[in-house]
Amino acid sequence: MKNRPQRRPLHTVRNRVRIAQEAARLITESGIHDFEQARRKAAERLGIHDETLLPRLADVEQAVREHQRLFGSTTQPGALRQRRESALQAMQFLHAFRPRLSGAVLTGVAGDNSPVILHLHSDDTEAVQHFLHDQHIPAEARTWSLQLAGQTGRRHYPGWEFTADGIAFELVVLPEDALRHPPASADDGKPLPRATLAQLRQLLAE
Repeated sequence: MKNRPQRRPLHTVRNRVRIAQEAARLITESGIHDFEQARRKAAERLGIHDETLLPRLADVEQAVREHQRLFGSTTQPGALRQRRESALQAMQFLHAFRPRLSGAVLTGVAGDNSPVILHLHSDDTEAVQHFLHDQHIPAEARTWSLQLAGQTGRRHYPGWEFTADGIAFELVVLPEDALRHPPASADDGKPLPRATLAQLRQLLAE
């Protein structure tokens, strides 16, 4: 007899769905925009402490789309469009650092709480800081933990946060080599979706 594919226990599937749905609620209603943080926070709230029960980030994103379809269909498209247009202006402004758009604004699940996430590329991180200072942009420094494709383990990368016209921006400064080896997904190690300025223009045109 041929081996039948092993099915996941029903309670495992249910718990992953519950976590994904709670994570989607946290993302859309509570201001949490980091999907990794949201799914762990959701599991904690539901009293689920087994990491093997965490849903994939793609499942959390799908749950966010469903939540927005049910509860934000009249407001979410406008919030997304506004952030993509702001991202376009910011990428033009920061063109010297070869920016790439990442996160919910690119994938289409951005809402009123979502920041514009831009990856900048420079081996001189102070160059970005000096540029922001010279342009009189009051940005706050912070760090991000990311794993670049081809690397083992996560590393800390510097960056800055600021708000312009009511929209939050997160600028993550990566080495120039990250243009060839971009940040990878925490789930499967595949490169995260990113868009160039030209690709964002095309996205807005569509």
